[in-house]
Amino acid sequence: MKRVYLDHNATTPLRPQVRTAMIAAMDAVGNPSSVHAEGRAAKSIVEKARQKIATAFGADGADLVFTSGSTEGAALAMSAMGPLHASAIEHDAIRAWAVEDLHTAASGAVMITEAARSTVQLANSETGIVQTLPDGLALTDATQAFGKLPVAFNWMGATAALISAHKLGGPKGIGAVVMKRGTDIPPQIKGGGQEMGRRSGTENVIGIAGFGAAAEAAAQDLANGVWEKTEQFRNILEMALVEGASESIFIGKDARRLPNTLCFATPGWKGETQVMQMDLAGFAISAGSACSSGKVRASAVLTAMGYSEDVAQCAIRVSLGPDTTEDDVMRFAETWLQKEKKHRARMA
Repeated sequence: MKRVYLDHNATTPLRPQVRTAMIAAMDAVGNPSSVHAEGRAAKSIVEKARQKIATAFGADGADLVFTSGSTEGAALAMSAMGPLHASAIEHDAIRAWAVEDLHTAASGAVMITEAARSTVQLANSETGIVQTLPDGLALTDATQAFGKLPVAFNWMGATAALISAHKLGGPKGIGAVVMKRGTDIPPQIKGGGQEMGRRSGTENVIGIAGFGAAAEAAAQDLANGVWEKTEQFRNILEMALVEGASESIFIGKDARRLPNTLCFATPGWKGETQVMQMDLAGFAISAGSACSSGKVRASAVLTAMGYSEDVAQCAIRVSLGPDTTEDDVMRFAETWLQKEKKHRARMA
C-alpha cells in the first residue's frame, strides 16, 4: 500500500516544473552581480523569477527581497520595524522578535489594537484559520496562505509580508520579504549590497529559479480551481471523522480556513502518539507546526484560543495537497477511526 502524504503545511513535494527550472538554472555559471555575459544570464534568471513571484503574489510595484526563508525574512523585517505586537498563535520565528500581547478569541481571530505596530499572520499553519487583516498593518506572515488562497499584496494594506517557496511546491531554503516600495529596512546581513542593499550575499540562483516556477504553477492551480477540489476532499474527510468520532473536537470548523487544513483533538489520546501510529500505517501527518511538533509541549496556538493544555496536547493536523485524492482521505479516515476505536476500548 502506497504511503499518503498529508503534511503539506510542513512542506510540499517539489513540483515537476520546479525541478526542471532548477536543473536548467544549474547551467548558469555566472555570478548575478557580474557584468559579463555569464553574469547577466544568471541575473536574468533571478529577475525573471522575481517578476513571476511578484505577479503571483499580486505585488507588482513592490520590492521583493530574497531570503533563505520566512524565518530569516521575519528577522530582517522585524529587526528593522522594532518590537511589533503579536499574538501567541504566530510562528515562533515571529514570536522571537515580537511583544506577545495581542489577545486571540476562541474563534482564532486576533484582536488588533494598533495595526501600524502589529504583525498578524494571514493564515495559521496548525488550524488553517484565516485572519481579516486591518489596513495599515506593519507585517503579515503570508507563508501558509500564498499559493492556497487568492491573495494580493497590493490589496492587503500591509507594509510587508513574508513568503516561502517550499510551502507551494518549491525548494526549501528560499523565501522573500515583500514590502511596499520605499520601505526603509536596513540589512541584517551586510556585505556586497545585493538585493537592493537589504540582504547581502550572492543570490541562490537555483533556488530562486525554483521559487519563480513554483509561484507561477501555484497561481495556475488557483485559476484552475485545484484548491476548491482540495477543499471538497478536506470537507469529506472532516464529515467522516465527525460522524465516527463523537469525542473529538474540530478546531475552527465554523471559521474561514485554508482549503486543505483540518485540525482536531481527541481528549486523552496524545497527538504525538497518533502521529506515530498513523506513520506506521502509512500516513504522514503532524501534531502541529513542523518547527515545534518534535517538542513535547501543548500547542501555543490552541491554548491561546482557550483550549486546555490537555486538549491541546491531543491535537493533530492533516493538511492536504493539490495531488491528494478522495481515496487518500477516505483511507485515512478509515484507518484513523479504527485506531480511535481501539484507543477508546483501551481507555474504557
